[in-house]
Amino acid sequence: MTGMAFTVERIRAEVADLLGEDPEEIPLDENLADWGLDSVRLMALAERWRAEGAEVAFLQLAERPAVEAWAELLGAS
Repeated sequence: MTGMAFTVERIRAEVADLLGEDPEEIPLDENLADWGLDSVRLMALAERWRAEGAEVAFLQLAERPAVEAWAELLGAS
């Protein structure tokens, strides 16, 4: 994988940045759609992460839109 390693903190920070929130405010286990994460932003995340070598698809992220689920998909430490 190229780029930075995936961590829960990194995923949380990237989501927070997209939503204009503080990373500490982003819950690990809640549906991020309820926080305003729409499909366009989700697609942007998937593209960014794939560009870094992650084998993750938009649909995988959309099926379980929570930081902890994505951390599992991305093999986050």
